[in-house]
Amino acid sequence: MKRSTALAATAALAASIALIASGCSATSGSSGGSSDHPVTLTFWGSYGNGGNSAQQDALNKTLIPAFEKANPDIKVDYVDIPYDSLLQKLTTSAAGGSLPDLVRSDIGWVPQLAQLGVLTPLSDSMSDFGKLSKAVYPGTLSTNRYDGKYYGLPLDTNTRVLITSQKALDTAGMSAPPATFDELKQMAAKLKGTGVSVFADSGLGGWNIYPWIWSNGGAVTNAGLTKASGYLDGAKSVAAVQMLVDLYKEGQIPNLITGNQGATSTSDGLPTGKYATILDGPWMKAIWAGQYKDFSPIYAPVPKGDGASTSVVGGEDIVLTASSKNQDAAQKFIRFTQSEKFQIEMAKTGQMTVIPALAPQQSAIDPYFATFADQLKTAKSRLAIPQGAKVDGILSAALTPAFTGSTSVKDALTSAAQQIDPLLTAK
Repeated sequence: MKRSTALAATAALAASIALIASGCSATSGSSGGSSDHPVTLTFWGSYGNGGNSAQQDALNKTLIPAFEKANPDIKVDYVDIPYDSLLQKLTTSAAGGSLPDLVRSDIGWVPQLAQLGVLTPLSDSMSDFGKLSKAVYPGTLSTNRYDGKYYGLPLDTNTRVLITSQKALDTAGMSAPPATFDELKQMAAKLKGTGVSVFADSGLGGWNIYPWIWSNGGAVTNAGLTKASGYLDGAKSVAAVQMLVDLYKEGQIPNLITGNQGATSTSDGLPTGKYATILDGPWMKAIWAGQYKDFSPIYAPVPKGDGASTSVVGGEDIVLTASSKNQDAAQKFIRFTQSEKFQIEMAKTGQMTVIPALAPQQSAIDPYFATFADQLKTAKSRLAIPQGAKVDGILSAALTPAFTGSTSVKDALTSAAQQIDPLLTAK
């Protein structure tokens, strides 16, 4: 979902799926159905999560019927499962040998499931995977890569952008949102003594820190995703985090970022004028429309330092289980999810398309999405590794002392990198 963090059930998933992974092998061949006796694909997901009936209705009432009409030998049985329960449901079903054919997977789960051998590598099994993969945002595609293969395709996506308000800009005497690190620091100086923090965020994990590192030209790991040391603690990475630490020590970033649960949330602090800027995603429009009807947020790219403005990718992927007896039929439905019809119909419900060529149509539905679509052109994935959920904990534990003053940013990032290195090579 928004932050795509793996849940605590991951350990249980690994333990139970490992028992049956060796028995899960892909079966190729035809779908085996006919218009009189169609095969039935079981598809699990969380389209109704949070009471979002529009997405589930679009799937059940428009998209699945359209697919079935075009493919009368295939039926699709969609099962909606609450997001917080889906990973546990996969765990239980894997242990019982009853996984569905298709899963709308959180991007953070794909490398975990791929490592355990319960997914079909689409880059091996789909003859047109190369064509399909070239059509989507590179950052969203990379969430499906594990050990040199791609185990899914992006289904929907999102990213974080800088959000501010006209009131904040007026208070700082600025005509536009800060586009660079220097402009953000200038904004902080102008806000000094006003009681308004220049920036706020709610954590120190990759979702929070990576956009600043990447936008300063830094890196989290090498290109091969095998080493963090020398990259996460490289000079440009350190400088990006140091800027945040300096602003924190100046009182310009609230201690919400270091875990103070009593601090005002970003979703409340921006519209009420406590915070001048935040980083957040496209879901905020609906939240503010309900809670702060008179608030008019201004959206802009992540400020850049020595690099290009770069944010972080969220969203879901579609994956095919290796135990499915309907591989060809399932691949037909996967192709359908990459079509203009599927992507634009879901865009009407507020989901962002994974295909940049469709961004103009998406923006025609709602111009609000334009800034997010532009940001997605350079947005990157967090570490697509089976142990990715551990990285956020490592970063937060290492960086909190740097913000509170008991260690340097360089030492904190070096410590984090040394702890992340073994996770990158674990198989």
